[in-house]
Amino acid sequence: MNSTPEPVTAPPVEPEGAVAALFSSGAEVARRYCGHLTTTAVARGLIGPREVPRIWERHLLNCAAMHELIPMDATVVDVGSGAGLPGVALAIARPDLRVLLVEPLQRRVSWLDEVVEDLGLTNVEVARARAEELSATVKADVVTARAVAGLPMLARLCLPLVRPGGRFMAVKGRSARGELDAGAAELARLGATAWEVRQCGEGVLDELTTVIEVTAGSVARGKGTQRRSSKRGSSRRR
Repeated sequence: MNSTPEPVTAPPVEPEGAVAALFSSGAEVARRYCGHLTTTAVARGLIGPREVPRIWERHLLNCAAMHELIPMDATVVDVGSGAGLPGVALAIARPDLRVLLVEPLQRRVSWLDEVVEDLGLTNVEVARARAEELSATVKADVVTARAVAGLPMLARLCLPLVRPGGRFMAVKGRSARGELDAGAAELARLGATAWEVRQCGEGVLDELTTVIEVTAGSVARGKGTQRRSSKRGSSRRR
């Protein structure tokens, strides 16, 4: 009986200079996290084997770059964290952040607990929960999400977790502008006061990270204010 051979994937190649630029003193921890993503995360179904060769550019560096948009000492909630992207990457790049990884599936939560402990990330907690279960108790400075859902659904899940004046940041690709235009009415209905497309990682990444950034209001409003799209994020931590 013939068996189907396992797909052979090339190991990830670390881009020269980018890891140190984005992770600074956490570069070695980021490399250990990369090791988890390319081994145990693949074996346990959190990362597809075809993603292994591009784990740095497409995943780790793409997520870490958005730290330039996050204020110092902020509380961050990562909704639908999965393999810890972007939450773990942000926690490594920015030890000043306090990060809560929210993930409903137990097998992913177990893996995240193991990785957080192995990496010694004392600024990270893991919660097995759905975002809507936390809306009454969690109010964060920043709520992030990546590859979870389209913008209207993401906003419904994430904005209730953001404190008034805080921000919801959805990591998106080239569809960001179209998603934002299509979802503006829902953002306004949910009380958002401003929204824009930001890009991060200029001077470090070949392909910049694209983020839809939404500012939360204190109450639902009938009208949102759309700001002009920015081609780059501020490198100053506000």
